Amino acid sequence: MRVLVADSDAIGVGSLSTELQRHGFDIEQCGTGAEALEKYSTFDFFLIDLALPDMDGLEVCRLLRSASDIPIIAFTDPDTELDRILCLQAGCDDCMAKPFGYRELHARIEAVLRRSGPQLSAAVRSQPIVIGSLCVDPDTREVRVNGRLIRLTRIEFCLLLQLASQPQTVFTRTQLMADVWGYQHDGRPLSARASRTIDTHVSALRKKLGDPSWVVTLRGIGFRMGHG
Repeated sequence: MRVLVADSDAIGVGSLSTELQRHGFDIEQCGTGAEALEKYSTFDFFLIDLALPDMDGLEVCRLLRSASDIPIIAFTDPDTELDRILCLQAGCDDCMAKPFGYRELHARIEAVLRRSGPQLSAAVRSQPIVIGSLCVDPDTREVRVNGRLIRLTRIEFCLLLQLASQPQTVFTRTQLMADVWGYQHDGRPLSARASRTIDTHVSALRKKLGDPSWVVTLRGIGFRMGHG
């Protein structure tokens, strides 16, 4: 797997590269956001230090996410809820505060990769999920309504697959933030910003599916799959 690291700290990236190469990753460094935006398309994973010398790292993430579904983990200064929420809203799959342990980074990369291609049981994956006129294929990652192909972002697909794979289950906002966005729950209620992140993606998903009743809101509880 090819990993692009956007970080101006050559020494730190050198140590990171040595560690990740032991696990089979092919690492390349770029020192600026502009270079990252030029190179990312040939890589499988993106790691970024938000403190880049030429542009805001969050803006790099937003621009990249608008054009690609490549998995992203961001490195931030000492961790706060605001840092995490801003990273998630910018399209990152996860974020870590510096300094971090390489074993934890490796574990988080693996976790993001699992979420990028949700692993259902072999029996479930052998057949697309069909709910009325909706068809969700976990293998090809295609979604169709009445045979029409619906183009979703990676997060939108993961959100829909989470709901469709257990259509009778009501998922709380906290569950969705953990399972789809990788939010590290600390026991406190989700912030208003985190809730708005979910609402924004649910709204976009409903619009693309062409009927708001595909995703049912249970006020004060969460969301479940509807029937269009």
